[in-house]
Amino acid sequence: MTNNDILRRLRYALSISNDQMVDMFAKGNLTVSHLQLHGWLMKEADEGEAQEPGFVPCPDAALSQFLDGFIAVRRGVRDDAPPQVIPNRINNNLILRKLRIGLNFKEEEMLATLKQADFNLSKSELSALFRSKDHKHYQDCGDQILRNFLIGLTAKYRG
Repeated sequence: MTNNDILRRLRYALSISNDQMVDMFAKGNLTVSHLQLHGWLMKEADEGEAQEPGFVPCPDAALSQFLDGFIAVRRGVRDDAPPQVIPNRINNNLILRKLRIGLNFKEEEMLATLKQADFNLSKSELSALFRSKDHKHYQDCGDQILRNFLIGLTAKYRG
């Protein structure tokens, strides 16, 4: 999944307006114009198709800052929070973790959301996604898990 696809799916699932998205980017310490956001929200071309003019790939750092802003808007900013380090690369595990924090989901809610997309995951498989990368039971979060989580969110909030 591309960062643009994640932004688009999250925006649709949670009914987030463009103004709210710009505000979330600002809370994540990134100033984004409506024109720039529009470029990120455009669909990328499939193989063999011509690309729509105006499409801009969303960088990892921008998606990370959006998710930080999403957390700040949904849960508030902690007074004792250290300054955020913006990663150069973001992976699906980190995206899923930030969504879990922003949505204030517990394990059962995560599993129920995945189940709404007809995707079954055990508690141990889910907890492996949130472990430290050097832990022996760490599991990479594949695109299929993240995609199904976003589909489950859509079913939960729009269905």
